[in-house]
Amino acid sequence: MTQAAREWVEDGVAHIDVRGLPPPQPLVAIMRRVLSLVPAQDLVVHHDRDPVLLYPELAQAGWQADRIAAPAGEVRLLLRPVAP
Repeated sequence: MTQAAREWVEDGVAHIDVRGLPPPQPLVAIMRRVLSLVPAQDLVVHHDRDPVLLYPELAQAGWQADRIAAPAGEVRLLLRPVAP
């Protein structure tokens, strides 16, 4: 059985949880979600580790990632479009 990323909206902000997914599924799921967002909508990513391969993909798509507070054992990122 293939796991899928869990997605939800909390306080008007989209979230995606890719913890526990094997590579490259987290990167694929995050980029698919980023590209489906309406302009100026942010995305919070819940991840097991620092997704270093994601950053160049985000930059190419015109997005930036900032690490935000998270519980121990989780990397949480706030993704947002780069201001023009």
